[in-house]
Amino acid sequence: MGLRIPENTLNGWFKPTCELLAPLYEELKSEVLRSDYIQVDETTVPVIDHDSHQAKKEYLWVVRSVMERQAFFHYDDGSRSGKTVETLLKSYKGYLQSDGYNAYNVFEGRDDICLVACMSHIRRAFEKSLEEHKALAEYALSEIQSLYRIERMADEKEMSHDDRKALREKLAVPILDAFEQWMKDTYPTVLPRSRIGQAIAYSYSLWPRMKNYLKEGRLMIDNNLAENTIRPIAISRKNFLFCGNHQAAVHTAIICSLLASCKGVGINPREWLNDVLTKLPYYCQPGKTRDLKELLPAYWQPTDSSRLQ
Repeated sequence: MGLRIPENTLNGWFKPTCELLAPLYEELKSEVLRSDYIQVDETTVPVIDHDSHQAKKEYLWVVRSVMERQAFFHYDDGSRSGKTVETLLKSYKGYLQSDGYNAYNVFEGRDDICLVACMSHIRRAFEKSLEEHKALAEYALSEIQSLYRIERMADEKEMSHDDRKALREKLAVPILDAFEQWMKDTYPTVLPRSRIGQAIAYSYSLWPRMKNYLKEGRLMIDNNLAENTIRPIAISRKNFLFCGNHQAAVHTAIICSLLASCKGVGINPREWLNDVLTKLPYYCQPGKTRDLKELLPAYWQPTDSSRLQ
């Protein structure tokens, strides 16, 4: 609009705006965790440690409900521990897809959670071993490519979830079983600390979780949707220096969660913010009768007055 606003004024607006949005953020978290299929990942964010007077690498978690296309970021004093994710997902029941980070092992063996691995991370492990042992790595990558080719086939034919499941059972199961046997036979012939050895060990340990994507046609072969949600954060790290403290990182999690959910359901975040920021104070009053859920990006209905000219 051509209006020049001092940077410290903008920064001053950010904190109370995030505090106003906080109840809606909590509603978003509850909504995502009520779904029965989520993808989870973590990414780093620099946060100033005022005791050491330097920026430290802390962690943001992202949780995305795949079918509902909503997501939230979670910051817990920068922790990446298993305890943090266990507390975060304590109420969750359903499919949990992630990479092989051992923090997710706390959910292993639970009846109410089914862990699903990520083929994209398995592929990257073999890509790293290409220069060291080209023949073995290329074989592994060709088999993984065959699995992705099946997914593309289902996408191109716009198959239903049931049809995709049937296609996987017909074409993917033999590839998965043969590749599992190949890893079992090949691992004793390579050095455990070599890159190919580490790739096989990583993949073989995750193979039972990886095969869980066969259970339902709606389950993805990889965790890429969560990684796509994280990508703006990764790009932003090149454009900002740091979060000033832990509370600023929490506020970053709040605003990024709501904007990521706007993107996920395909609505204009500026129009959404313009409308929601004017309505939130009335929704948050004591004795309110209206449901905050109405303001979430997935349920928000734009009005003529909410659209900027």
